[in-house]
Amino acid sequence: MFEFSSKTKQLAIALTVVGAILWIVGFAMNGSSSHEADHGHDAHATEQHAEAGHDAHGEEAHGDAHAQDSHETAHGDHDHAVHDDYPGEAHAAMIESALTHDAHAEHEAHQIANRPWSALYVAAIFFLGLGLGQLFFLGIQYVAQAGWSAGLLRVMEAQAFAIVIPLIFILIISFLGFGHIHHMFHWMVEGIDVPGHPNYDPIIAEKTGFLSPLFFSIRAIIYMVGWIWAAKMLRKNSLLSDTGDGVAMWKKNRGVAAAFTVFYAVTSSTSAWDFIMSIDTHWFSTLFGWYTFAGMFVSSFAALILITLYLKGKGLMEWVNENHLHDLGKFMFAFSVFWTYLWFSQFMLIWYADIPEEVTYYMQRFDQYKVPFFVMLVLNFLLPVLAVLSRPAKRVPGTVIMAAFFVLVGHYMDHYVMIMPGTVGDHYGFGLLELGAILFFAGMFIYVVLSSLAKAPLLHKNHPMITESKYFQQ
Repeated sequence: MFEFSSKTKQLAIALTVVGAILWIVGFAMNGSSSHEADHGHDAHATEQHAEAGHDAHGEEAHGDAHAQDSHETAHGDHDHAVHDDYPGEAHAAMIESALTHDAHAEHEAHQIANRPWSALYVAAIFFLGLGLGQLFFLGIQYVAQAGWSAGLLRVMEAQAFAIVIPLIFILIISFLGFGHIHHMFHWMVEGIDVPGHPNYDPIIAEKTGFLSPLFFSIRAIIYMVGWIWAAKMLRKNSLLSDTGDGVAMWKKNRGVAAAFTVFYAVTSSTSAWDFIMSIDTHWFSTLFGWYTFAGMFVSSFAALILITLYLKGKGLMEWVNENHLHDLGKFMFAFSVFWTYLWFSQFMLIWYADIPEEVTYYMQRFDQYKVPFFVMLVLNFLLPVLAVLSRPAKRVPGTVIMAAFFVLVGHYMDHYVMIMPGTVGDHYGFGLLELGAILFFAGMFIYVVLSSLAKAPLLHKNHPMITESKYFQQ
């Protein structure tokens, strides 16, 4: 029986509190810098407008001088007509330039103000994937009637239930966009689908049948209810099997898992469109749902490996042997390759077709996010593959831990590169906001997972395939 020690509990709470403090401090500092930027832009716009008025006034005076000269020469009549019209055109042009500058300044101010919310959102999406990927894998174990993993199911259950907190934050941040608390989602801007409105965008207007506040909210609530229901029911029936009919509970979980896997087959893609792809509203990719799923899935295996080896290091889960570790390493390796295949497929097809509304997605990342973009690719593919390519390497805990660490850091950066360009543009970085968000969700993740593990035995007592798992070999 695992015991959630007071020291570990205090560590998880400390991470959460420190993370929250860092994020709040970063939010305050970002707010002050945003106000300074606003004042600077306002002063510049006022100065430019004053210059426009001064120039126009000067042109009008110049026109009056020509008007006086026109009484002396016939040729002056023509000059008077030209200079009498020119001041208005110059003034209008200068005002238009000032308005364009104001619009650009407002957009830049929104990007700066978005950063705290974006940092929190990136971390929430990443930690959601750590739980959601294992919830799907847990369902697969029942649908496929797998026996080798029976001794790991309790860890999967605990990890799956960790989706609740990041999912709540994702929904809160998304809904705050409707009230214009932030401007992360461009399709939520007021008047975006109203012809004649200054914010009207014909491309986004064509997508409002799907990207509307009401329909988005309905879908988000459906995701939350469906995923949490599956995690709760799989856990509930699993615990009942310890004191009841293990076979009957296993059959119930098989039914729940079958329903969930079908539900997740649809919602894994639609949620990726809603929560991530809709940030870059003009852009779309038919592979994006698969791509996001693969990243979440492989990240969840990395987390499962670290949790399992942590428990093994405490002298628990003695039934988990090097063969189980080898299989977990194979899954992490295989889906790292699968993720890379999807990354290359999406990139190559878009880049080769060179369609403006598609290729601009990568152009922005090449121009502004070149370093994190390519470092992410190395961390997610090259390093894990080199670390656990051979069979013996997958059976060495230290090597597998290193590969899992690469995967986790790399896929956090993957979500960072997916979300930040569309929300903050080139006003990105890694500071108190990003570190605070990571620590906050890491502390909550540790607390939820370890609390769940401490509430029940780590081994299913009456699972029909537990003997097969204990003596699993390959």
